[in-house]
Amino acid sequence: MARRALKLASLAAAASGIYLYGNKFVDPNDFGVVRVGRAIATTAVITYDYLTSLRNVPYGSEEYDFLKSQVHLRSAERLRELCCANRGTFIKVGQHLGALDYLLPEEYTRTLKVLHSQAPQSTRQEIEQVIREDLGKEVKELFVSFEDTPLGAASLAQVHKAVLQDGRTVAVKIQHPKVQAQSSKDIFLMEVLLLIVKHIFPDFEFMWLVEEAKKNLPLELDFLNEGRNAERVAQMLKNFDFLKVPRIYWEFSTRRVLLMEFMEGGQVNDKAYMEKNGIDVNEISRNLGKLYKAYIILLDHGLYQVLSESFRMDYCRLWQALIKADMKRVQKYSRRLGAGDLYPLFACMLTARSWESVNRGIDQSPVSASEDVEIRSNAAAYLPQITQLLNSVPRQMLLLLKTNDLLRGIESALHTRASASSFLNMSRCCIRAVSTYQRSKSHSIFRRIHISLTEALSLWQINLYELFLWLKGSGLGNWVIAFLSRMHHSM
Repeated sequence: MARRALKLASLAAAASGIYLYGNKFVDPNDFGVVRVGRAIATTAVITYDYLTSLRNVPYGSEEYDFLKSQVHLRSAERLRELCCANRGTFIKVGQHLGALDYLLPEEYTRTLKVLHSQAPQSTRQEIEQVIREDLGKEVKELFVSFEDTPLGAASLAQVHKAVLQDGRTVAVKIQHPKVQAQSSKDIFLMEVLLLIVKHIFPDFEFMWLVEEAKKNLPLELDFLNEGRNAERVAQMLKNFDFLKVPRIYWEFSTRRVLLMEFMEGGQVNDKAYMEKNGIDVNEISRNLGKLYKAYIILLDHGLYQVLSESFRMDYCRLWQALIKADMKRVQKYSRRLGAGDLYPLFACMLTARSWESVNRGIDQSPVSASEDVEIRSNAAAYLPQITQLLNSVPRQMLLLLKTNDLLRGIESALHTRASASSFLNMSRCCIRAVSTYQRSKSHSIFRRIHISLTEALSLWQINLYELFLWLKGSGLGNWVIAFLSRMHHSM
């Protein structure tokens, strides 16, 4: 009897296995035990590699630096494979790490950047299931046409082009069906594993990453929140005629489905697209979109933060101190923003410039190729201090650092880094913000006039510097510089 029961149980298990294998809605990678086991195994292998590969090598030697780079690369590749296999939250966190240029070793950022183009795609059946569950209708009832191939796929969702029954062309953002259920478990798993790694390597300070994910991921998974953010930023930036924010169609939107106005265009870091369509990449970098024949379109509104007044003013004053190379004020406001004794490193992270350039004044010369290499090398050398710093600064600063790196990444892709567009724009914003705050606190008309004149002078200096950079990078400017040089030598 027992043998027969065991045989029936085996047959049932086999049949269940065949059903699961043939059912497209079930992926073995989605089972908790598989995901947890894979994450634990990857973490163990990476930890063992760091513990053993550098054990008997003199610290600071050329051999040590070479081996450390190799361990970084192997570990980054293993981490990328884990993210691709577990998908969802893992890819989201991996993308975040890959975007931290100048903050993490290049081996990690270079390897993890590919996650932006390797996000998973949900099947047509899965997409129809989400739409059916959230909107209560079939795809064919809502749309005249619905393209099977997504316009783009990200870690949490993918976007399809479709046409509504009334003829409006829309972009349909649909959340991957399993992300909601897996996200909280994935974050808890990451937290446990990072705590274990920190116990082995006390200098390892990446808990800030988990804290950010715990706070921000629920917001990014709520597409109604994203729609509200889109409308809020459209209202805030309505005076920029070069900026477009797609309209939200609320009657077809839920927490997992977001319908937006469809707009044609290319990615902001696609230099080939810009050249093909006659768009000036320097104008994009310099003005974020004051272009001939072009608009900047803001699409992703899943995560925003409102900066507190005290944080905003400290940040703006720090930036002004960096412009003027006022080291006392750089130290003062860096400490107020949580950097402590690591304020030199904080200044370098914020500006993506070397400490020598910060001391000299970051407006004295644009970043050079050699300085860029130096910064990336230092990111690897000072990784423990960088992670410590990221763990201690206000959470608002993390989003600002990520945004700064994103803008620099676009400039690098468009080969416009030398124009220092993000630096110039940030400088203007900080000058205006501090001046506006000072005027609001002043009760003297003469004091307000003085503040306005100082503001105008500072903005004029930035415009003059921008003109200098433009001349330096243009054919006319090179001709003028060469002419003046010849005149100087002939005298």
